[in-house]
Amino acid sequence: MSKPIAYIETSVVSYLTARQPRDVIVAAYQEVTREWWRAALTAFELVASELVRTEAGAGNERAARARLKALESATLLDITEDAEALTRRLLDQGALPRQAAADAAHIAIAVTNGVDYLVTWNFRHIANAAMRSQIEQVCREAGYEPPVICTPNELMESGHAEKTA
Repeated sequence: MSKPIAYIETSVVSYLTARQPRDVIVAAYQEVTREWWRAALTAFELVASELVRTEAGAGNERAARARLKALESATLLDITEDAEALTRRLLDQGALPRQAAADAAHIAIAVTNGVDYLVTWNFRHIANAAMRSQIEQVCREAGYEPPVICTPNELMESGHAEKTA
């Protein structure tokens, strides 16, 4: 049986490699991400995209190097014409606002590559309960089955539940 495929959105590698913050919520997200990552390396086939690589490589040079090093564990998916078309569709149909074009692209790349999970800490436009049903509807209308959009915490808990059941 093959491993489930998890698309790693940029926020995950950012939390994974960032310095310890003062904000206790962000610190908790970081710890969960690190714990999840250790388990995910063997439990999932980790994938990302050139878009994730580009975003991870931006900013502070030292932090960017750490993010890019973490991404070496992930296979990079191509940004295909199908993904570009689905990105436009997500934006045109209002599933995501125009200013969230990169977030729409992450979703479209994951969807068109048939991944099982899109793992993110982006609550604004991706792991957003209010937007999720519209995102899923647009994907299904385009002929795709959307992945489960979740945080590392949610995915870790589902894996934990399977082990203890």
